[in-house]
Amino acid sequence: MKPPLAAALPPAILSLTGSSEPMARRIAEIVGGELHLGVKADGVAPLFLDGRAVIGVCAAGILVRLLAPHLSDKRSEPPVIAVSQDGQHVVALLGGHGGANALARRIAEGLGVTAAITTASETRFACALDEPPPGWTIAERNDAKPAMIALMAGAKIALNGHAPWLAEAGYPLSSMGAITVMVTEKAGRIPRGLVYHPKTLVAGVGCERGTSGAEIIGLIEAALNRQGLAPQSLACLATIALKADEGGIIEAAAHFGVPLRLFSTAELAQERYRLVTPSPVVEAEVGVPGVAEAAALKAGLLILPKIKSKRATCAIGRSTRPLDVERFGRPRGVVHIVGIGPGDGPSRTGSAVAALRAASDWVGYGLYLDLVSDLRTDQVEHRFDLGEEEARVRHALELAADGAQVALISSGDAQIYAMASLVFELIEAEGDRALTDDARRVGVESHPGISAVQAASAAAGALIGHDFCCISLSDLLTPRPDILKRLKAAAEGDFVTALYNPRSQRRTDLIEAAHAIFAANRPPETPVIIARSLGRPEETVTVVPLSEFDPTAIDMLTIVLIGSSQSLSLTRGDGRTIAYTPRGYAAKHGTPARAPATEVPS
Repeated sequence: MKPPLAAALPPAILSLTGSSEPMARRIAEIVGGELHLGVKADGVAPLFLDGRAVIGVCAAGILVRLLAPHLSDKRSEPPVIAVSQDGQHVVALLGGHGGANALARRIAEGLGVTAAITTASETRFACALDEPPPGWTIAERNDAKPAMIALMAGAKIALNGHAPWLAEAGYPLSSMGAITVMVTEKAGRIPRGLVYHPKTLVAGVGCERGTSGAEIIGLIEAALNRQGLAPQSLACLATIALKADEGGIIEAAAHFGVPLRLFSTAELAQERYRLVTPSPVVEAEVGVPGVAEAAALKAGLLILPKIKSKRATCAIGRSTRPLDVERFGRPRGVVHIVGIGPGDGPSRTGSAVAALRAASDWVGYGLYLDLVSDLRTDQVEHRFDLGEEEARVRHALELAADGAQVALISSGDAQIYAMASLVFELIEAEGDRALTDDARRVGVESHPGISAVQAASAAAGALIGHDFCCISLSDLLTPRPDILKRLKAAAEGDFVTALYNPRSQRRTDLIEAAHAIFAANRPPETPVIIARSLGRPEETVTVVPLSEFDPTAIDMLTIVLIGSSQSLSLTRGDGRTIAYTPRGYAAKHGTPARAPATEVPS
């Protein structure tokens, strides 16, 4: 079983037949899932094995038969739910304690029926002991089973600590209960009972620039151990916003599996009079007399004043109730640079799709936003016109500076004539182009897409099977003499060459100049791929010899690939013309490759 994918992946709602499609669509409206209409039997297991919740509008037996060979560990398997075609029956089949029961109840409520919940604990109680609500975590999940058996036999719980959800879920409580449940931040277990750790602790952290993650992790562990505290009670790490890009702190938050929360200098300065060990040196450096203690105090009480390692400090704060981290400080914003490929669903990478779903905001040219509209749920769109590249990148970075998770969307691959390089250019820009300090510190993650050169070559064979280069014919950002110099170098270097932005209404002669340059350096029969509107319903891909290539028929929705002197074309039995460039395997095996039909013109 693979580990679950990012939590952003929605449930997969399966319709195996046309008659079940209306109910599948209705369920999608209720839970916001992703529709898989007309899915084949062999398409169900891959979704399950990717850790995605599966909701099938079909007989329960179908899902059982398809998934039974893949069952291994009920603690890691995703939810599986069967819904009858008429919507009268919603059955949680697998992963009841892993979210299936809650999801089934949600679907049933939306359909106006009652969910069939068969797990013993949740037929009697609203939630299982080994699946506490957010804000609490069980110290040892295996302790829940004997406790549940005793409860089903009539035992009661003696509660020591604050866990109102137990009573709300219907569990019987008594000071004389045979099952002891302790709610504590302290580490440890108790015999014949359960320990729950409330998410009440905040580790405030400060450090010198460049402090290693290992040092910070070790210091936090030492701080917890000094008080006998359980790491499971950590709700988050907190620090000053100036450290938003501090790699060691980011690594430490990931190590403990908790979010990182940031506070401005002014917010931390509000705690200056409650600091136990203020430091004038720190105040001179960052504007507040203490980072670790001030950040920890934002939770409420300081239960461990700061301790130090060589280059870092840590203090522990405590909230009286499980902390709502969504309302605590602000998260570190991230700009996800997303390449969506040609734009059609099958051509998007899994990484790009996950980033789009996880984002709170989408920023991009309007056409690109339209191309991914099928993935949109509650994301806020920020639309920009063509030509407003710097404005949209700046907007994305400043949104992330406020803690947003932003998808900056490009067609093709964002590294190729798109937004990625501009993101980093602006991060280090100075003067009139400078960003705010917070925007400079946001996280940046790139999600490659299928580029136009890849898509065009694949659609017509394998023209980029050997050395190739890409040249943009747009002279808006590149001087024309540089473009002409690169065209000449590519032609003389015998590269397969992809021509991006080949023609516009204003600029018509550069594609003609490119044609002339390559015609002087290539055989007339050199294959040329002309690919227009890749990945869209109006897509056309043709292969013509260089001698028949018409530059006047090209527009900005087209990419042109010109083969090398070694590139070949062939016509298959189905009439399709294929263009490819041999890699050299024939020579490796001592067999001559088919030679081009015509010599280079003199």
